[in-house]
Amino acid sequence: MIDKVYCVDVKPEMEGKKVKLAGWVYRKREVGKKVFIVLRDSSGIIQIIFRKEDGDAYQKAKSTGIESSVVVEGTVKADPRAPTGVEIQGERLEIIQNVEFFPITKDASDEFLLDVRHLHLHSPKVAAVMKVKATLMQAAREWLLQDGWYEVFPPILVTGAVEGGSTLFKLKYFDRQAYLSQSAQLYLEAAIFGLEKVWSLTPSFRAEKSRTRRHLTEFWHLELEAAWMDLWDILKVEEELVSYMVQRTLELRRGDIETFRKDFTTLRKTVPPFPRISYDEAIDILQSKGVEIEWGEDMGADEERILTQEFESPFFVYGYPKHIKAFYMKEDPEDPRKALAADMLAPEGYGEVIGGSQREDSYEKLVQRILDEGMDPKDYEWYLDLRKYGSVPHSGFGLGLERLVAWVMNLDHVRWATLFPRTPSRLYP
Repeated sequence: MIDKVYCVDVKPEMEGKKVKLAGWVYRKREVGKKVFIVLRDSSGIIQIIFRKEDGDAYQKAKSTGIESSVVVEGTVKADPRAPTGVEIQGERLEIIQNVEFFPITKDASDEFLLDVRHLHLHSPKVAAVMKVKATLMQAAREWLLQDGWYEVFPPILVTGAVEGGSTLFKLKYFDRQAYLSQSAQLYLEAAIFGLEKVWSLTPSFRAEKSRTRRHLTEFWHLELEAAWMDLWDILKVEEELVSYMVQRTLELRRGDIETFRKDFTTLRKTVPPFPRISYDEAIDILQSKGVEIEWGEDMGADEERILTQEFESPFFVYGYPKHIKAFYMKEDPEDPRKALAADMLAPEGYGEVIGGSQREDSYEKLVQRILDEGMDPKDYEWYLDLRKYGSVPHSGFGLGLERLVAWVMNLDHVRWATLFPRTPSRLYP
């Protein structure tokens, strides 16, 4: 009996060995009395040759269509002309399901690919993105374990806003109003009083009608909160975590990254310490480049894109005006106009991938910020309790996983960085 192997397992040094593979017909061509099938599985591709003298196997190979599922047995043969430097002389072919016509062709539009995203997932290029995404999270978990952080599992159904009520998805929760979570942050803050350093990976939902290349209405959110850390402490955590994620993924998935990215300069330069500039400096840079922006205005995607041209690695912008940041961010004691907040921006035009801050730990100031935002302190009663029973300085941040993947893979939109993207105009499939 021949054991099944993956495409990636077949090496030139296995010349003459019989192997068995299962996968899908990725490419097919007929030349004279030969049929060449490029088989794909989750590990990669390999070329298989069927000759007319192979009889039944050859006839079956001729009849298979693209994306047919098959099981193949044959003998390994080293050949530098083959796509992977090795091929298989096919001897047996079992067709699990024959596909006469696969709907996706090479000239398919982006919108069509999104309409048939369930079939688009067959693509090795899509698989490369998902492998890199999985490896980035594998690396994050490695670093977090090494650094003593505890993973926790916060709720997705919530009663209040974190990032502003206008972007909440509302739903009926029995006889009450509830919302889909915008962020796990408030719940992570509660967890630091027992665990000190916590993190979670959860879906977050934003009812924003934004159609920029970096927005989704549902995305995966890697969030950290820590007791006893100020803004500068948490920035150190951010740069060490992101650096490890990128460098580890480069080590393990370079070939997959190369599917989309040829220049690795910015990835290689993703090592601590990351450059830091103040919001004031950022405004000066933008104004010097002719951008019409004044102090106190928020920076959007266009402004961030221009700013990233000054850097070859991720960098921080800190000291944003308080009025453009969330209510929970601590006021800068040295300049009450500002918040102790910082964003991490990715280079090459990708912009913000992390938003973080030192959290307001004063009960009185937090109540006032909630009132200033036009919200009801009663909706945050449990959150305010955290400032009444053993409050401590603490900080945290949220990383948009799809945004990080989009930058690492050099994608033109974050929608390609998730299995089934959700946008204002797309809820199917």
